Amino acid sequence: MVTAKLFDKSGKEKDKISLPKNFSVRIRGDILAKVYEATKRIYTQNYGSKIGAGAGYSASGILKHKRHDWKSTYGKGISRIPRKILSRHGSSFNWVGATVSGTRGGRRAHPPKSEKNVFRKINKKELLIAFNSAFSGTVDSKSLERKYGKKIISGIVFEDKILELKTKEFFSILKKVLGESFEKVLKKKNIRAGIGKMRGRKYKSNAGLLFIISNSEKMKRVGIDVRKVDELSIRDLSPNGEPGRITCYTKNAIKEIEGRFK
Repeated sequence: MVTAKLFDKSGKEKDKISLPKNFSVRIRGDILAKVYEATKRIYTQNYGSKIGAGAGYSASGILKHKRHDWKSTYGKGISRIPRKILSRHGSSFNWVGATVSGTRGGRRAHPPKSEKNVFRKINKKELLIAFNSAFSGTVDSKSLERKYGKKIISGIVFEDKILELKTKEFFSILKKVLGESFEKVLKKKNIRAGIGKMRGRKYKSNAGLLFIISNSEKMKRVGIDVRKVDELSIRDLSPNGEPGRITCYTKNAIKEIEGRFK
């Protein structure tokens, strides 16, 4: 049985509570990564080629290839792909391939289609194992040290009165409780180093702290992620599919986690 420290709204350790079985299961990193990859597709935006892309030219389709006819390719020694007229001099035409794949500005041979079904089924037992592995990762010292490269304090439980504090007081209590681990709490967005800045990923950010509250509680904080128990996803508990994230809970949230994930 895993235990956690219970703190009041002033940051003083009040008691120790026993966490439910969800926090003491064997961490299955393989199943957690599998479920993460399956659920990741839910949040991706559909993409595909535009309808009619590459077919905006007035190419004449398959050209004629018969003798003694105007606009015929007979004797020109060129293939019969659709072509557009780039220029002409009398009955002599300068054709350029268009529309088909393999030509400049033509359509792609097999473009991605936006109507593709990216949904992946997830086994219910595997989903439960993945959630429990992610919960265990928030209190497992080895997973946290592997993730952050040093010892991290996580899995702290607070009384519900801490939600009544203002933002400045709230973060001062977290700094008091977490100590050196507080530097990993706030989200920080930096400009990426390298050529990735030109490829649609200019900024990168750390995950920061995850604060889990019960469904009946409310809290808004800038700089951290606040989630209710019913809103939890694998992406919240393990942002990159690996166990271990700095997480704090309220006492009521612990009770609801035991009732829901079983």
